[in-house]
Amino acid sequence: MGVEVFYVLIGGLAVFVGAVVQGGVGFGLGLVAAPIIAVLDPTVMPGAVQIVNLTLPLFTLAAEWRTIDWRGLAYALLGRLPGSAVGAFVVVYVSTQALGVLVGVMVLVAVAVTASSVAIPRNGATLAGAGFVSGVTGTATGIGGPPMGIVYQHAKGPQIRATLALYFVLSAGQSLGLLAVVGKLPARSALAGAVLIPFMIAGFAASGPLRRFLDGGRVRAGILAVATMSALVLIGQSLAS
Repeated sequence: MGVEVFYVLIGGLAVFVGAVVQGGVGFGLGLVAAPIIAVLDPTVMPGAVQIVNLTLPLFTLAAEWRTIDWRGLAYALLGRLPGSAVGAFVVVYVSTQALGVLVGVMVLVAVAVTASSVAIPRNGATLAGAGFVSGVTGTATGIGGPPMGIVYQHAKGPQIRATLALYFVLSAGQSLGLLAVVGKLPARSALAGAVLIPFMIAGFAASGPLRRFLDGGRVRAGILAVATMSALVLIGQSLAS
């Protein structure tokens, strides 16, 4: 088996699993796929994951777009705009390792606080703040879901998935544009992302049982679990780099 075929299969498996997770919880593709793809070929990151991040939410929107929280989405995007600009600056000038550890610790603290029954309110300030952090980490590392997921943890499953889906479509497009502007989106990254799309489609198709299971009153636990895994993966990836 050729090296390229091996890379595609392993990266594709990571995208498949990530798509199953995101299809059920609303986010998670980046946390599963980004670290593995970065190990396989760091030269295609974060562009390759952002290509898939842009595509997967379209399938969620096709099924659940009627439940979008438009007001919350507006606040999140307001924060995302400057966050993406900071993330693009980080890619060019700042250590993504230090950023990964810092953000990972912040997510773990947020999970610990919310798990201890202290509710994080969902309002304009928290949504804009989550959008800002998501913009920084999503653009710089390809993992931007946990901050938004934590703020939306008490919403209904369909509303979480639909709102985050539209948020990810718009934010991934924004991140890809900024990466192109700063010269960090080579054609090879776009091609690598396109090759992984069939695996993503298969993962989304297989996510139905998980989606139904979580919608039975378990979506908050699923969000906290995925956010915790995201933080640990981000910290581990950063320290190993």
